[in-house]
Amino acid sequence: MPSRSSLCIARDRLAERCFSGGLYFLFTLYAGLIVALLVADAAFADWGDLKDALLSSDIQASIALTLVTCFISALLAVLVAVPIGYLLSRYRVPGKVVLDAVLDIPIVLPPLVVGLSLLILFNGVHWPGGGTLEDGVVWLCKKLPFLRDIPNPGVTYKVPAVILAQFTVCAAFAVRTMRTAFDDLSPRAEQVALTLGCHRGQAFWWIALPESWNAVIAAGMLAWARALGEFGPILVFAGATRGRTEVLSTTVFLEISVANIEAAVAVSLLMVSAALCVLVGVRLAGVNTLARRVR
Repeated sequence: MPSRSSLCIARDRLAERCFSGGLYFLFTLYAGLIVALLVADAAFADWGDLKDALLSSDIQASIALTLVTCFISALLAVLVAVPIGYLLSRYRVPGKVVLDAVLDIPIVLPPLVVGLSLLILFNGVHWPGGGTLEDGVVWLCKKLPFLRDIPNPGVTYKVPAVILAQFTVCAAFAVRTMRTAFDDLSPRAEQVALTLGCHRGQAFWWIALPESWNAVIAAGMLAWARALGEFGPILVFAGATRGRTEVLSTTVFLEISVANIEAAVAVSLLMVSAALCVLVGVRLAGVNTLARRVR
């Protein structure tokens, strides 16, 4: 007859196997759903449809505008995220919890609400003098010498609206990434630099920023991927005008609206491929950062 200790060991092993099996089951279930979605799209699409979509002048213009706007949005997001992330990580900011929560609002808000809020901000609120923010932008473009030659200046339903809609959402993800990176970075080297006569700005440029450079790259790539998939704010604030404000996410919407499912799936696969490459790059940047810290 087995001893009591043997029964306890066997019971613990069984419980551990059941727990591990449950974890693997849930992981397989959800990961299988995602893979099934991708496989379904790939099985439905025809390579001829993908070729036709890529050769379409409208979709080529959409691809070009998507690459440009996503790059600008991601660059602006990084330029904002690095100092804000450092501020939240290193400084005692009054009302820090509330301010930190405010920065997450674009992440949790429905995308259409973000677009509607941008639309109201630029066109629905009249500032002192009776004009809207959109009127102010148009007036400024006419006054500045280097902006006078811009045809039909403004923001709403134009390319700047696409960039602003993408930036509003993707910057929140970049800020969160940089805040986490600076929190994980030990402040000891910066404190030593401060005792040796450096001011806070020098400690940031010479120590904190170089040590978190991979995180900056990861934040930029993550912001780019988020901007690529943005749809709701762009549709409401910039519209989906073919040849003017059409990006890949709105291309899918336009193709579905005319029952061209094959082209919509082809563009979707193109977006999935680009996003997958970017997300793998983000993971590799994270691995490189961890390896450097271990060394």
